[in-house]
Amino acid sequence: MTSSNTNAPKKRGPKPLIPLSVITGFLGSGKTTLLNQILQDPEMADTAVIINEFGEIGLDHLLVDQASDGVLELSSGCLCCTIRGDLVTTLEDLLRRLDNGRMEKLSRVVIETTGLADPAPILHTIMLHPYLALRYRLESVVTLVDAVNGLETLSAHEEARRQVAVADRLVLTKTDLLEGKPINEMRPLFDRLAGLNPGALRLDAQQGEATPKRLFDAGLYDPTSKIPDVAKWLNAEAFEDGHSHDHHHGHHHDHHHDVNRHDDKIRAFTLSTERPIPASGLEMFLDLLRSAHGPKLLRMKGVVQISEDPDRPVVIHGVQHVFHPPATLEHWPDGDRRTRMVFITYDLPEGFIRRLFDSFSNALQPDLPDAKAMTDNPLAISGFKGP
Repeated sequence: MTSSNTNAPKKRGPKPLIPLSVITGFLGSGKTTLLNQILQDPEMADTAVIINEFGEIGLDHLLVDQASDGVLELSSGCLCCTIRGDLVTTLEDLLRRLDNGRMEKLSRVVIETTGLADPAPILHTIMLHPYLALRYRLESVVTLVDAVNGLETLSAHEEARRQVAVADRLVLTKTDLLEGKPINEMRPLFDRLAGLNPGALRLDAQQGEATPKRLFDAGLYDPTSKIPDVAKWLNAEAFEDGHSHDHHHGHHHDHHHDVNRHDDKIRAFTLSTERPIPASGLEMFLDLLRSAHGPKLLRMKGVVQISEDPDRPVVIHGVQHVFHPPATLEHWPDGDRRTRMVFITYDLPEGFIRRLFDSFSNALQPDLPDAKAMTDNPLAISGFKGP
């Protein structure tokens, strides 16, 4: 007679990554209103929402219990945490609750920033911290834009432009206040958003488009199938064509729009090649780019074909000088084996990055006169002296 061993040790291994999203937007853009709406959606169950305690916290009608200091249980099944000093401490506390059984499940974390915040430091926290980077994966940045005052805000505030530039999703709010006005009155705002970030999917909150699935399912991390949709995540075609592919609900775009004409400092472009790059070349390219020009690299994301292992693409994702640890996929999920990298930069020319990449990817370089080579060679400009 045999008996089952109920005390057999549990299998150990890497814990599944928890997708994390950031909601940002300038003062008065409607972040709390949006949170109130989406927290009632069943898809937000088992989500932790982290809000900055200095912001406007208007979620009272959803609160049902004070679980512990700074953590509130919501009627939607979510947890709501206020940031008390250190975001790292808050995120680590959520993991402790999950690991010791005080929290049964954690499907997603959503962080709401204050209206004046540059979201980059929060993104740095997730990417740079050695333990958090092993447990969380940045899935999407959602930026809210006030349709009434957005154009004026973007013109007056650098923080607002950066919030738009790093976004995966742009949510237009207060469009109901523009009902009856011709669509041409929105054209300047649409063009400005496309100029800052042509690859972000644009959603209209008043039209019911800002659902949790559309806000947070950016394509890199699919909790149901674990198969990333790299094409959706990059949306590289939008950067190449100069427009965003969200033509629904009358959001038409001019296919010949110059995506960079409105903001001379902020540039948006994509780099693609069918030429594999050696792993060492990719490492040197990224190291030099972030060490010499990190503050100018607002956001970068890409999928790269490596010479040593061309069948398994490497996913890279960076914000300024901080990069997520590269992730290797088991296969090319969308069938497109090209290297594709999307860049949002501040005062950093597209041509410079292209020449820098070519220098490390075995591309043939045209001969330049000595003086011109010294001024146009990206390695010389960066002060790179070789290994």
